[in-house]
Amino acid sequence: MRKGRKGICLLAVTALVFFVCGCTQGGENRKSYVAVITKSTSSTFWKTVYAGADAAATEYNLSLTLTGPEKEEDYERQNQLVREAMDNGAEVIVFSAVDYNANSQVINEAAQRGIKIVVIDSDVNSDQVSCRIGTDNVEAGRQAAQAALHTDEEELYVGIVNYDVNSANGQQREQGFREIMEESPRVKEITTINVVSTTEDAREGTRELIKENPQINVIVTFNEWTSLGVGWAIRDLEVKDAIHVVAFDSNTVSVGMLETGEVDALIVQNPYAMGYLGVEAASILASGNNVQESDVDTSVKIVTRENMFEPECQKMLFFFD
Repeated sequence: MRKGRKGICLLAVTALVFFVCGCTQGGENRKSYVAVITKSTSSTFWKTVYAGADAAATEYNLSLTLTGPEKEEDYERQNQLVREAMDNGAEVIVFSAVDYNANSQVINEAAQRGIKIVVIDSDVNSDQVSCRIGTDNVEAGRQAAQAALHTDEEELYVGIVNYDVNSANGQQREQGFREIMEESPRVKEITTINVVSTTEDAREGTRELIKENPQINVIVTFNEWTSLGVGWAIRDLEVKDAIHVVAFDSNTVSVGMLETGEVDALIVQNPYAMGYLGVEAASILASGNNVQESDVDTSVKIVTRENMFEPECQKMLFFFD
């Protein structure tokens, strides 16, 4: 009798072990797969987006991939990454578009397969997007204009160093900037150049802009790489006291330039929130539910030498993992 009972107990324990292991493995297999595909991967901005996305994936028990092209103009590589995510079984794609129009077809293809789409940072021309999360880019441009007007010069000759004309967020920021500047009687002239979104291209473009337009006394630029390029050009030409510079985003170099005077104001976004909220929305959509808000503004802050050491600004300038 005792041997029989021991045998029954052993069988029961063995069955329980197999049951628990099976549930654990099945639970892992049932993790929703979310693909985050961004405009690039190497900047401080995108690394902070990834940190937020990874934190949300851990919290919501998601399988996550984080990818993007090497260059911010490479929409073809981005399209390829979307197709790879489709083939690998992504349930939701969190996407920041290199090109508003050139990325639209592949995003629509993904949606037709039943994959949900969440846009962060830079929009795509598609009506299949479930949720858009990021900076209100037109308003950010307006804030850049307010920062640009915060100079004692009576007459303003403005240079805009923008990036790819096909990237929605850069064009929206310029739109908001121009709305405010063109209303000011102090603004006498606005000159725009578009450069490849790299530090060196922005640096060279800014140097040429200043040499060809020596009257320029205000420069604004709209992302991390172009901000660094503008700052280096200002330093190269030793014109930090003559030109008021408003730039976007932050890393240790641009914050240093804010301290030393090559940059006068930074329009600082919240990339961590974009990544976190983007993946949080993906989790909701993967579970079969709808997100409550289709447009989420992650806000910006104007940081200057006067307020850069305030605790709130320090939190925006430096991400602590």
